[in-house]
Amino acid sequence: MATFNEAGLAEIARSASVRDLVTDAAAAVVDAAQSDAPVLTGEYRDSIHVEVEQTPDGPVATVVADVPYAMVIESREGVLARAVGKVASRV
Repeated sequence: MATFNEAGLAEIARSASVRDLVTDAAAAVVDAAQSDAPVLTGEYRDSIHVEVEQTPDGPVATVVADVPYAMVIESREGVLARAVGKVASRV
């Protein structure tokens, strides 16, 4: 039976290299979302960005659109959901 070095795997998960990979993947989602976002003033498109948090289990990246009406646009257009789908097929 195989055994895993759980401490070693946890160390890798929290490493700068993994943080960079997670951040790069999220940045690709931002790029896809911004290129697909509806533009009236550009405020929604320009509000799409990455927030990265280091948790005890490793980095977590969140793609955020933080204008007050972002949820309305997402519910109608599915910009972020579509962007995740596009990037997930390449990662």
